[in-house]
Amino acid sequence: MSESSFARPRLVTKKFLPKHQREGDGAVVRRCIGRSELKTLDPFLMMDDFTLSPPAGFPDHPHRGFETVTYMLQGGITHQDFAGHKGTIHTGDVQWMTAGRGIIHSEMPAGEGVHKGLQLWINLSSQDKMIEPRYQELLSKDIPSAEEDGVEVRVIAGESMGVQSPVYTRTPAMYLDFSLRPSTQVHQHIPESWNAFAYVIEGEGVLGYPNNSPIPPNHMAVLGPGNGLSVWNRSSKPLRFVLIAGQPLNEPVVQYGPFVMNTQAEIDQTIEDYHYSKNGFEMAKHWRSH
Repeated sequence: MSESSFARPRLVTKKFLPKHQREGDGAVVRRCIGRSELKTLDPFLMMDDFTLSPPAGFPDHPHRGFETVTYMLQGGITHQDFAGHKGTIHTGDVQWMTAGRGIIHSEMPAGEGVHKGLQLWINLSSQDKMIEPRYQELLSKDIPSAEEDGVEVRVIAGESMGVQSPVYTRTPAMYLDFSLRPSTQVHQHIPESWNAFAYVIEGEGVLGYPNNSPIPPNHMAVLGPGNGLSVWNRSSKPLRFVLIAGQPLNEPVVQYGPFVMNTQAEIDQTIEDYHYSKNGFEMAKHWRSH
């Protein structure tokens, strides 16, 4: 199949190389969403390709009103929260955290060396912003995967190549990690109404039509409307990219750092709740990570 296999193939509408910036305490990130080139892509608020080496990390900080999805590419991250939840995710593991009405946690490198991963922020609808926090964690070995004709997919959320992830996406979304050997191709259905993007982790991929110019590593490719994406690996090296898509909420977004609500009044209330340890932040009063 050399042509696109979709009636309405999705094409790249914007591509860019996210520049490095410092975040947290000495961490370095490429911010793919949440910067001048791409403020948001509803329902996605932010995506960072992060690199950490001790003592750098993300010490105690709050969240309210959205979900964070952390997918480790190398090394590990140890997280602790004010409700006593703690653990370490290693290469290939994913943590899907629904902050809901409030979480305070730390995310720090697990051991020496370099730790890399992707962190995605997914907005929650107004009716879900104040739900109780919850975690969904998948070890690498438990992430469903499939392989066919030199293409491997790891299904972090959604469905691909006949396999489905057990992750419950409160805001409907898909998160697929594709690896393509040289001279292979993949054709992935994406719900028509969803917003979608691809981020190249290694190698280079041709997206949309087979004669398009390839997208190099560490580049972000925002996709236009359509019912699916076709990708070709025309190079002599392996290609690895994530394809992420979600149903837009079409709601107002008012963001103050790690708080994302629908109105300024709700943000003011959130700042007050955090300051006075109430309405979901009760446990903040006496908690510090170790």
